[in-house]
Amino acid sequence: MQLKLDGWLRIEVADRHIRLEQDDEALAELSKLDGCYVIRTDLPVAVADKQQVHARYKSLAEVEQAFRRSKTVELEMRLVHVRGESSTRGHILVVMLAYLLMQELGKRWAGLDLTVSEGLDRLNTYCAVKVGGVLQMLLEPRQDVQELLTAAKLQLPSILPGKAARVATKKTLPKSRPSRKK
Repeated sequence: MQLKLDGWLRIEVADRHIRLEQDDEALAELSKLDGCYVIRTDLPVAVADKQQVHARYKSLAEVEQAFRRSKTVELEMRLVHVRGESSTRGHILVVMLAYLLMQELGKRWAGLDLTVSEGLDRLNTYCAVKVGGVLQMLLEPRQDVQELLTAAKLQLPSILPGKAARVATKKTLPKSRPSRKK
């Protein structure tokens, strides 16, 4: 059968009636394997025993989940098209550092009854005063923002150095750019 029920379920059709009969003993025997899976590897036991192989397999699933969360749910990192090996490694490093930061904030904010994403949204409301286009002074944070900073064990300075550096968050790229291909 396509649904693989034939080991524990008998079907009888007679006189336009369908009769299903469940074999409880066979079902109990099959249910012993529920949740079991097989991992095959070509590594010799001297290199990695079955516990190590299983742990590596589980950690791979955690890494995949971390990338999924970093790209979509919490950080919403933009898609980056990388071409070279060093660019790929750099991108992976940035994503993993961001994930570690999210994990650490999650631990430190555990008692505040909010998600890391909600905490970052609240921190995003924190304001500063720009004088003459240069960031000079940080304002006193609201109580909810201060709770987040305190729980994260962060203390921000009240005054930042007054360098005339201008930071642009949105920059339009020229339509005709030189190719990055080598």
